[in-house]
Amino acid sequence: MRDIVIIGSGPAGYTAAIYAARAGLKPVVLASSVEAGGDLMNTTEVENFPGFPEGVMGPDLMSKLQEQAEKFGAEVILDDVTSVDLTGDVKHVETGYSGSYDSRSLIFATGSAYRKLGLPDEERLSGRGVSWCATCDGFFFKGKTIAVVGGGDSAMEEATFLTRFAEKVYVVHRKDSLRASKIMQERAMTNEKIEFVWNSEVTGITGENAVEALTLRDTITGETRELPVQGLFVAIGNDPRVHLVHGQLDLTADGTIAVEGRSSKTNLRGVFAAGDVIDPSYRQAVTAAASGTVAALDAEHYLAALDQIEVEKAAGIPLEAEQLVSAE
Repeated sequence: MRDIVIIGSGPAGYTAAIYAARAGLKPVVLASSVEAGGDLMNTTEVENFPGFPEGVMGPDLMSKLQEQAEKFGAEVILDDVTSVDLTGDVKHVETGYSGSYDSRSLIFATGSAYRKLGLPDEERLSGRGVSWCATCDGFFFKGKTIAVVGGGDSAMEEATFLTRFAEKVYVVHRKDSLRASKIMQERAMTNEKIEFVWNSEVTGITGENAVEALTLRDTITGETRELPVQGLFVAIGNDPRVHLVHGQLDLTADGTIAVEGRSSKTNLRGVFAAGDVIDPSYRQAVTAAASGTVAALDAEHYLAALDQIEVEKAAGIPLEAEQLVSAE
């Protein structure tokens, strides 16, 4: 029986593991077999994480967080969770390869997944010009003309990064203004390789064996036109990874796991959530890390209350109502 199992290994998961491990709870982190480290593994330079005035590469930051968690005794397992049973006091987790885990508490730090355009040819041309990760695939577009779809920080970061390889980068946005931070907008707008295509949305992708052009629809006039490109990078946001908890945990209107106030407590005892899977608004590495801290402390207090109840039960001491509440 484990004290804490943490599902997910982004800033929230690893930070929760650091705090839980330092509390002597020997957490197990189920980090995924292919996405260990979360979205920051696909990020270039991170300039806004405290303590790195010169910036830090996303994979380097996640490697350091993992190393720190393991230093204090966390066990990181590169495996994928296939199902969970959260109904009882013992939480049951099934994985693809390493077997099952029973735990007294569980922290969901499953983050979010890249949002897709939903076009018929998007999946067909995935890996043949369509991508959701500039750092993964940018090198393959050396000297080519490509497009980035989106208007937030991620889209600006992708577009700016891709100018290292591409001859031309179009940024396609369905409005006439960006939602990205001012500094990210300025970088993209002053880059001579980047051209903005305003009030436009991608409605089609053309190409037999590779991307050859995009069909754009003007969001004001409705007119369509072709934009010749050899690559399409989709950066339109993310959706929380909540597929494991449907029917078990309450969700918000945004599709994130619902938690109690500023805590990490879900609607089930002993189940906590942290990071982007509960945050539809800020979605920053530092806020995810802080959220992981909250989840670990909430879980630690929950387990301490359970232990106290067991001690007093064994001693025949009547339980106070406050004790029962503290373990909820």
